Amino acid sequence: MKRLTYEFYHRPCVEVARDLVGKVLVFQGQRLRISETEAYCGESDTACHASKGRTKRTEVMYMEAGTVYIYLCYGMHWMLNIVTGDVDQPEAVLIRACVDAPGPGRLTKKLGITGQQNRSSVVTSAAFWIEDDGFSCEIELDKRVGIGYAAQEDQDKLWRFIIKK
Repeated sequence: MKRLTYEFYHRPCVEVARDLVGKVLVFQGQRLRISETEAYCGESDTACHASKGRTKRTEVMYMEAGTVYIYLCYGMHWMLNIVTGDVDQPEAVLIRACVDAPGPGRLTKKLGITGQQNRSSVVTSAAFWIEDDGFSCEIELDKRVGIGYAAQEDQDKLWRFIIKK
């Protein structure tokens, strides 16, 4: 098992999103294999929270690669994202599903991840990281989910990465 380093996350969001599929998410001793991710690539991506600029909510997206961005969706589901790329270039990967937790709200509930982990780091945390165990898989591309508010060109981008079954 090899813990992913800062250099892994300090790359373009779409690359990180693709490469996270198949990796193992570790939180307080629990382990789940990531089966689906989505890329959200900065202020020019109208599906990205940062498309409206820097706010109290999105400030975390402007932080260092490997920083955890967690937000509450529909007032009930915590969504887990990992910041990528350069500081002040807001990009993040949504961890959309794990093999034993189909859906972003289900995976955070299963692991017990909440807003308390917002702004922590998967690079330096002693209880929260992502590792590579050598697993290899084929990846399917698809459109991102639940972004009907975004410009059509952003809705059509194949920035969702899924383990091929």
